[in-house]
Amino acid sequence: GIARAVGAVVFSIVVGLSMHLIFIKEERARHANGPFAAGAEKEERPLWKNALYFTSMVCILVFANWGKPYITSIFLVILIGMIVRWFKKAELKDWSKASWGFAQQIMPLLFLGVLVAGLLLGRPGEEGLIPSRFIKTLVGGNSLFANFFASIAGAFMYFATLTEIPILQGLIGAGMGKGPALALLLAGPALSLPNMLVIRSVIGTKKTAAYVSLVVIMATISGIIFGFLTR
Repeated sequence: GIARAVGAVVFSIVVGLSMHLIFIKEERARHANGPFAAGAEKEERPLWKNALYFTSMVCILVFANWGKPYITSIFLVILIGMIVRWFKKAELKDWSKASWGFAQQIMPLLFLGVLVAGLLLGRPGEEGLIPSRFIKTLVGGNSLFANFFASIAGAFMYFATLTEIPILQGLIGAGMGKGPALALLLAGPALSLPNMLVIRSVIGTKKTAAYVSLVVIMATISGIIFGFLTR
């Protein structure tokens, strides 16, 4: 648990900084031509209001996943209050239009990705086209290949909320090494085939390929280090 928590934090920082450095020229060009370029109209809403707005949405997601409906309801009421008091009608109209367009764009890809992931890799208790015994055989020990394979398997497998733990317990019981187990835990929630399709629709093929590669590499390295420390 501690290894995963520490690994996830370091993981996110390294991947984020790496993405920034890889695409720094593109980002500079985008900001130079974006709404904050010289001569553009400045944002009227203070930064602290935007920070509270995004914090409330994050809290809704967090407590909804923790099964705390009463806490989620509190943050939802706060969010609605912010929207009513701080946002203009034109902003709300644009927000609704953009949200609907985004949903139309990603929902077909999301359903297709879930279907393909389930077909190839199966779900807990059910085999897919790729038998689980092959994965269990390939991720024993703490070799570079075992950690890399665990990262790849985790990246393409679809993990619903909280399902990674029972899946991992089954794999460890079948002989999976501790290093590959951590690699799977880090790569699994960060990526999935549906996730990749949705990300590609937002940031493009090149950035998606870079992000997926960085996640797999970092998960592999983290698994090797953890396996070495716990052997």
